[in-house]
Amino acid sequence: MQADRHDAEEGQIVSSTETPLRSLLFVPGDSERKQTKALTSGADALILDLEDSVAEAQLPAARAQVLQFLQANPSGGTGPQRWVRLNGPGSGKLREDLRAVIGGRPDGLVLPKVSSAREVAEVSGLLKDPGIRIIAIATETPQALLTLAYYGTGAAGPRLAGLTWGMEDLSAALGATEKTNPDGTLTPVFELARSLCLITAAAAGVQAIDGVHADFRDTAGLTREAGRARRDGFTAKLAIHPDQVPVINAAFSPTQTEVEHAKRVVAAFAGEGNAGVTSLDGKMLDRPHLVLAQRVLELSRRTGG
Repeated sequence: MQADRHDAEEGQIVSSTETPLRSLLFVPGDSERKQTKALTSGADALILDLEDSVAEAQLPAARAQVLQFLQANPSGGTGPQRWVRLNGPGSGKLREDLRAVIGGRPDGLVLPKVSSAREVAEVSGLLKDPGIRIIAIATETPQALLTLAYYGTGAAGPRLAGLTWGMEDLSAALGATEKTNPDGTLTPVFELARSLCLITAAAAGVQAIDGVHADFRDTAGLTREAGRARRDGFTAKLAIHPDQVPVINAAFSPTQTEVEHAKRVVAAFAGEGNAGVTSLDGKMLDRPHLVLAQRVLELSRRTGG
């Protein structure tokens, strides 16, 4: 699920063979009913949650339920990918979570409250199945923000498939009383966390996944937020309710207008013998425009557009 990469000199897309994830839906690990319903939500991936949505006393039952779900819905089918959010590296619960669910062969693991790329590499070292990937929630501790640059050096290991960001735990650690301004925009410190997550994911060559929109009844707000995320460069978004999934999938799928424009950009460069510079509709285009157009066409192809 790694994001497309390109060679800066040649401007050529190096595509993953997988369809990129657009929507990743959190589902409580202890609810068989919600897990079954989530299968038909249209989400590209389900994140079976053993962390925030599960009470401490319910954790053993949740682990057993997640394993049962994974075994009943094996990887490689036509449905959504199956990911598991473990408890964080510092919780004392991660290894037991892992032992309980790994027999179900999930497609990947989501690691919360990660403070460094090294912690991701340590969890990766516990895994034997080469197909299991990792998404890190990379901004939930103050230390995490100070060590983000190491993801770009490959310190997290080859299993890293995506980075996402969250602000609830970070706000508690900082003692922040507000996370948004009166107009709904993020306050500077949380805007910084979001932006650093996006930049770090690009540097690491993995998917940048925008965080949740907590008010699942606010469809208009979600639409604005998802649209902004895609414009900024995020390639996916987390969901906390099935009703959010269609909005997110639409936001991260190229429109027909975008596809047609991308085709014209590619054709313009081809008409110039793939020169470094060309023009279209009176505007100059250079190699970054071609790379962007190729990316739109590849995403359209892989998402069935």
